[in-house]
Amino acid sequence: MKDKKIAIIGCGNLGLSILNGLLSEGIPASNITATRRNVASLDHLKDSGIKLSSDNKKAISDSEIIVVALKPYTILEVLAKLQDQFDPQKHVIVSLATGISLNQIQEVVKNSTPIFRAMPNTGADVGMSMTCICGNSDNSVTADLVKQCFNSIGETIIIDESLMDSATVLGACGIAYVLRFIRAMIQGGVQIGFDAKTATNIVTHTVQGAAELLIKNGEHPEFEIDKVTTPKGCTIAGLNEMEHNGMSSALIKGIVTSYDIIEK
Repeated sequence: MKDKKIAIIGCGNLGLSILNGLLSEGIPASNITATRRNVASLDHLKDSGIKLSSDNKKAISDSEIIVVALKPYTILEVLAKLQDQFDPQKHVIVSLATGISLNQIQEVVKNSTPIFRAMPNTGADVGMSMTCICGNSDNSVTADLVKQCFNSIGETIIIDESLMDSATVLGACGIAYVLRFIRAMIQGGVQIGFDAKTATNIVTHTVQGAAELLIKNGEHPEFEIDKVTTPKGCTIAGLNEMEHNGMSSALIKGIVTSYDIIEK
């Protein structure tokens, strides 16, 4: 991976997160090209050794892994203008665009260049993204290269393309759901006596600990819940009050509503 040349086409916030992850994994800055239409917005990277450009064609020519971090409403138009630049023997295309299928991209590229879709989330900013990946290539070496690229910003999982919209909701939109839950916990903490800063510190580390319990122990959430719910205790009383007010139901409905919006 450290020998591969990587281009990030349309290097906005998510592209920058991936770029920073690659650097932290020891990818030489000189092996990375970042493009933006307004390249001045990347001026803070001038002294990093990264190649900065507004020339997508040259970026592709100089690279092997092409991460296309463009918006869904622009990606096909841009790729259509670049389709002559893709070499099936050299390049791998990775699209980050929500809702744009592998077939749609393939129709625009018009050759057998391996194409993948990746759905990271904003946890990438701190190296904690959960990235779901699908592709049209059966080549395990190519798939491993794509996984390595996104392992630099967190964890990766290969899924079927039919689940990519679901991955968007659960993994990408899911960050917002969890943050809203955290905000509510902080507000509750303030109401029972903590200042906002202290409540935030307690809540964020509590949520981090809860996630680590599930990741490292591999148990169902209810198993861990049972450890802290004693008969007639304050924990079960609070949980039951939340459920009576529809906490789980509201969250499930929100997830399904987000999915329905994507599917329209």
